[in-house]
Amino acid sequence: MPKLGHVMTHLRLVLQMARATGTDIVAAHRDGRLSQEAWAEMIRSCRGCEFARACPKWMKDNETVDRAPCTCPNRKQFAALKARQS
Repeated sequence: MPKLGHVMTHLRLVLQMARATGTDIVAAHRDGRLSQEAWAEMIRSCRGCEFARACPKWMKDNETVDRAPCTCPNRKQFAALKARQS
């Protein structure tokens, strides 16, 4: 089992990836489209991601993108949340 990264580091990464992909994750949570459990699972998935070390550089090099990189364990969740934004 991989060692999980620090919770706050990965919370920030999830929020930054949401911003980079144009996904309003905070509004999704507030509006009930993203449960507390689902948000926590996104952070947990990020914590175990081998790409996470390279993620900040990827986001810096790709400030605005349509979707998260294929290596992102939350790629599908970001896309689904973005598709349901009003």
